[in-house]
Amino acid sequence: MRRRTPPPPAPLPQRHGVDPVRVRLPAAGAWATVREHLVERLSGAGAGVVDGMFEAGLVVGADGRPVAADAPYEPGLFVWFHRELPDEVRVPFPLEVVHRDEHIVVVDKPHFLATTPRGSHVAETALARLRRELGVETLTAAHRLDRLTAGLVLFTVRPEERGAYQTLFRDRRVRKEYEAVAPYDPSLALPRTVRSRIVKERGVLTAREVAGEPNAVTHVELIDHRPWREAALGRYRLVPATGQTHQLRVHMNALGVPILGDPLYPDVAAPAPAGDFRRPLQLLARALEFTDPVTGREHRFRSERALDAWAAYDRWAAGR
Repeated sequence: MRRRTPPPPAPLPQRHGVDPVRVRLPAAGAWATVREHLVERLSGAGAGVVDGMFEAGLVVGADGRPVAADAPYEPGLFVWFHRELPDEVRVPFPLEVVHRDEHIVVVDKPHFLATTPRGSHVAETALARLRRELGVETLTAAHRLDRLTAGLVLFTVRPEERGAYQTLFRDRRVRKEYEAVAPYDPSLALPRTVRSRIVKERGVLTAREVAGEPNAVTHVELIDHRPWREAALGRYRLVPATGQTHQLRVHMNALGVPILGDPLYPDVAAPAPAGDFRRPLQLLARALEFTDPVTGREHRFRSERALDAWAAYDRWAAGR
């Protein structure tokens, strides 16, 4: 099997903890110049944005020199540039470093903070923050945690070791344990293992269960429950054996006990205004356990966060 040649190193430094964008020109296309391809590729950037980047010398090649707007199109050519950072509201909660050594960094991520740059969340992400706060430009996420979910995330330090840690998650050799607060239903028989087939279509906010071979498996246990006025709350332990998008949220909703604060399940709510950090999703990545693929050490990490709705439901419900 032919091995793919790795791309050359980025000729531009990071900005605010964010890597430059790397574009490889496709092998086939009708573009006459590099500019023509980028104008089409970045069509959502707005009129004149790409031309302005070329005029300012912001599009560079592997040697770090600016690429001219009329440079001929070359299939396979790499170019780099920094995108204009969006205006982002700062997530006013700290990242807690749980563990740090020469190979990995494990953090306890707050709700509302994205793990890695994507869409409108770029500099205000766990990865960019850590790079800035720790001064380690080579940090990379070994896996992802939803922006609305709090808890443990593993980052790698050395680029040459990144694949070994990412493979742990790909091969499901990491035991992940979550905790959630949701309604309590005394008729729901627990513990149980939920198996279903979940699909998430691009451009659709929610995932859904469909008929077919299961690709999502979650073990659900009730840790505790307590009355609240005319209803009751439950605290649940969720142990996924797979990692489908929104898996835990879909499975809890299917059981009739959707996780508190979920803006998508059972119904899609109107988007919260920017800067509204009230009533976070009551889902927490509580524990990570794995054998370190580089050192052989057994790791067991645990989040010390508390889910607000369990500690003080009235306050959480009122958004205080």
